[in-house]
This record gives sequence, structure tokens and C-alpha cells, in this order.
Amino acid sequence: MKVAVSYLKSDNKKKCIEKIDASIADFIHVDLCDGKYVEAKNFTIGEITKLLKNAHKPLDVHLMVKEPLKYIDDLALLNINTVTIHLDGCKEPKETIDYIKSIGLKVGIAVNPDEEIDILKSYLPLIDEVLIMSVVPGKGGQKFMPEVLQKFAELNILKNDFHFFTAVDGGINEETINYLKDLQVDMVVSGSYITDSEDYNENIKKLKAV
Repeated sequence: MKVAVSYLKSDNKKKCIEKIDASIADFIHVDLCDGKYVEAKNFTIGEITKLLKNAHKPLDVHLMVKEPLKYIDDLALLNINTVTIHLDGCKEPKETIDYIKSIGLKVGIAVNPDEEIDILKSYLPLIDEVLIMSVVPGKGGQKFMPEVLQKFAELNILKNDFHFFTAVDGGINEETINYLKDLQVDMVVSGSYITDSEDYNENIKKLKAV
């Protein structure tokens, strides 16, 4: 199990990013909310690039925004592994995916709790990752929603044909990680469970062990 660590809820984001960068995490998870696709608004693209320009660990970027294309050229200056978008945030999803791929970045599609796997099917030959949201994006203080994991029954059949990477984001900790056993999940995104701890590596190891 790979682990991407989010610094979103940390008080001192610069210090938190430095600690994630020095940890055994596989990725630094970057959430960008524009206040349009979701109610919350967090960082400008300038703030994101300033915070992460010196990070060595690859970035796993989740764009909870309307029209993600306008952010891509700035983000491409960073050490990005994957950019994940929401289909309903794009006027032209295929054009968005094609452009991100054209500049050498991997593309993921996020599936919200109220969305079905069917929304993905025409895009599966084009993408690298499917991110299952286990909370509603852009709203804090939510509990993990185990019912979304039923999507993996269908997703794992499709995975055999299209060979994409799978991830789960929202409410992941040492208890909820147990819901993912035997689901063939490749990665989890975890935030405060790790960043509120004294020893990042100790809690990352607990997640990786599943």
C-alpha cells in the first residue's frame, strides 16, 4: 500500500511539508479548492508553487476546481506525479486529460461518494488513476464512508483490462484502513492521522502494512 500524506489541516504548512518530504511517505498530497467546484477555498496557485517548489518527494495533486486546465501550466513547474480532476469540473474532460498527458503528467479522475463508476468508462483508456472519495470533497470534519467501497467490485474488474492505479481519499486512519483489506487498493491519502502525530513514519507504516 502506497501512502500520500496531505498537509491541508496542518497549522504550519511549510514545516508539515518539510516533515512529509523527509518521511517514508510515497507522495505529498496537494489539495487545491477554488471555492467554485467546492464551497471551500484554500490556496492560490502562487501559494501552492511557493510552498512546494523545494519539495523532493513527488506530488499527488487533487484539483477540486472548475476548469482545471487553467492551473496546469503553473503546476507543471513542480515535481508532480499525478494530477487528479473531477469530470464535472471540466467543460471538455477529454481535452483536459489530453493536455495534462501531453506535458508528461499522469492523470487521475476522482469519483465522489454520490457518483457511480459508469462516469469513468469512456475515459479509462486515457487515464492512469482512479481516486475513490470516501468523504464529500471540500467539506471538513467528515467521517469515512465505508459504503463507497462497494465500487471496487466493479472497479477491480475494469482494472484488469485498463491497468490503472487506484486510491482512496478521506478519513483514513489506523481503524478505517482495515475496510480496505482485500480490495486491491494501490494507495491511500491520509492527512491529520499522520500530520497530528509525533512520529509521521510510525503512522505511515501502520497504513502501509495493510
